[in-house]
Amino acid sequence: MDTVDRKNKDVPVDREKEARDAADEIIRVITKIGDEAEMRLLLDDLLTESELKDIVQRWLLTRDVFLGKPQREIAAERRMSLCKITRGSRILKKKNGFLKRYFIELYDDHTHI
Repeated sequence: MDTVDRKNKDVPVDREKEARDAADEIIRVITKIGDEAEMRLLLDDLLTESELKDIVQRWLLTRDVFLGKPQREIAAERRMSLCKITRGSRILKKKNGFLKRYFIELYDDHTHI
């Protein structure tokens, strides 16, 4: 409990629950968006240019790892640390991870980790 509710000044606010509820709400909003232009508007509202760039870089490096590109080559080409690339590799090792399933379906070349 962190602070009090503004409407009910005597009721404490559980910040962890508030954050979980907000995450659930964000997921509901994203799943309802069926239009690319609307999704771009949402991302523009929620993310800074730098945050979006970080997400794009994680996507690209994870794809590179999936396609079998050596981690040191990815690091050199994308000018990033091996630590970040290791994170992408761990993403692909998740048993039911979305990106792994997506890349398998997209590339359908059975080179998945």
